[in-house]
Amino acid sequence: MQAMHRHSGTGQLTRGALLSQGAKAAATVAAGGLAFNSLAASARAEALPDNDLAYLRLVIASELLAIDFYARALATKKYKANAAATLRRALADEKAHYTALAKALTAAGQPPATAADIDFAYSRGSFASRASIARLGTRLEGIFVGVALGSAAGVQTEALRLQFAQIAASESRHLATFAVLTGRSPVGPAFPAALSLDRATTALAAFES
Repeated sequence: MQAMHRHSGTGQLTRGALLSQGAKAAATVAAGGLAFNSLAASARAEALPDNDLAYLRLVIASELLAIDFYARALATKKYKANAAATLRRALADEKAHYTALAKALTAAGQPPATAADIDFAYSRGSFASRASIARLGTRLEGIFVGVALGSAAGVQTEALRLQFAQIAASESRHLATFAVLTGRSPVGPAFPAALSLDRATTALAAFES
């Protein structure tokens, strides 16, 4: 099991400080979520192409997995103070993403998936410790970033493309937090990988029973 590293000393970011900054940054991203209201209006104004609907359903599925993960992580009570606050903020972000996208799919005339429709499964010991949770969070958030980026690249509807790009930015901040929790740099690749529809579907299916 990989140990979590702590940094201290002048000129260095402590894990607690970065987590606190991460919570503030996540709040800023959430404030930008007011723009999500335009997505449902766009879906009502014009019929979404089948391809866009497929991507919309895909991102909704990824958000349901994200919500499930963060709820389970918080339920373990293994994170305290700043770390727990950051996880709660991330959970709120994922719920905001889901709500906005579910409204858009409903406006397009299709019922969105809910948590009751999917049975999520994780490998044994995934939530046994802070380190195992952080490793899983890193893996999942990497998938979520790839799903959102791939979806933004694949859709035709401009409003939907913007929303997916905003979600990718939000998930990237979450990913940076888990990088810190696993003792790595929060600075990721200059060009994060985008997942195709097929690859994203396969990645998410690994967490379904």
